[in-house]
Amino acid sequence: MARLTEAALDTAELAGKHLVLGLSGGIACYKIAELTRLLVKAGATVQIVMTEAATQFITPVTMQALSGRPVYTSQWDARIANNMAHIDLSREADAIVIAPASTDFIAKLAHGNCDDLLSTLCVARDCPLLVVPAMNRQMWQNPATQRNVAQLRADGVQVLGPDSGAQACGEVGDGRMLEPSATFEAICAFFQPKILQGRRVLITAGPTFEPLDPVRGITNRSSGKMGFALARAAAQAGADVHLVAGPVALETPWGVYREDVQTAQQMHDAVLHATADTDIFIAVAAVADWRVDHASEHKIKKTADHAMPTFTFIENPDILATVARLPNPPYCVGFAAESGNLEVHGEEKRARKNVPLLIGNLGPLTFGLDDNEVVLFEASGITRLPRADKKLLARLLIAEIAKRAPRGGSLLS
Repeated sequence: MARLTEAALDTAELAGKHLVLGLSGGIACYKIAELTRLLVKAGATVQIVMTEAATQFITPVTMQALSGRPVYTSQWDARIANNMAHIDLSREADAIVIAPASTDFIAKLAHGNCDDLLSTLCVARDCPLLVVPAMNRQMWQNPATQRNVAQLRADGVQVLGPDSGAQACGEVGDGRMLEPSATFEAICAFFQPKILQGRRVLITAGPTFEPLDPVRGITNRSSGKMGFALARAAAQAGADVHLVAGPVALETPWGVYREDVQTAQQMHDAVLHATADTDIFIAVAAVADWRVDHASEHKIKKTADHAMPTFTFIENPDILATVARLPNPPYCVGFAAESGNLEVHGEEKRARKNVPLLIGNLGPLTFGLDDNEVVLFEASGITRLPRADKKLLARLLIAEIAKRAPRGGSLLS
């Protein structure tokens, strides 16, 4: 029996990363306060550099308080040796992030213009550059802007966004800056090894809901957090992720295509429709084993004699076993939530469903929580993983799955 160490998971998401966060002028500067907070909370060191225009929208004092570091605005800042801020500030950076990136600043980057500290720093950099556009919809659609953005991409610059929606000017359309949480997710994804690049991953998550009548039904306590964390980790690893989600109150992870369903039959149909284009299938959802034969069309009322209503149940399809039986199945990974005797029930379930890997946990100890402890079951034996935050655990699980899943076919036990 193998056991992975606690040290493998005891790491903040961006620990050890040094980011130069550059602000150009735009009303979206207010979003950078929250973005800075998220980056610092995740363990990153954040060095703020602002254009003069950016200081008209948010003050250096605010950004210094949030980042915990001096803010630089001038090429001639005497705090930097030899007045070479454009060199010194970039050399220790793992990446430079320009957010918001205005129309004017994107044009500077595309043409290599350097007339202030931030633009000069970007041209003199020896690290990756990420750009988060923010501008009016007409400015974004302008042919000159589109040419400049295309040039940035051709030069290897990562362009994040923009989003679409209501803008400060009152208009609606493309050009709106990504929200701080989405920008944070994109930055985190940028730093993750692309161990699933080019792979297509299908994941189920959350509970199912089997109606008894229009207002009542049978469900379970699954929150969907583990499945959503795995979808996030797979997308960060470069996979094309299709997430089939039962009824949960969770935000869709960055870069993930989400399909919402309610019942086990709907989840079954959605999964089978998608498996032809799938390399890896991870069945995390807690799917109801049974459903009512005929749900009532109207709310079931109490009777005068207080008699309990009776129901006839029929078995739901076994989604994981069905996919594993396909003529050319994807690499299948199952999940098992047990209330006891996990080692016996986990291996029995893996063998019964004929999947190469099954991940087991004790359901009552993880439902609805932000952390989890799991055991990996495979024909060669079991591996225990230490209890950890579900996002960090998901990243480790994706690494384990990537090592095992063959390219170009499945591997059944």
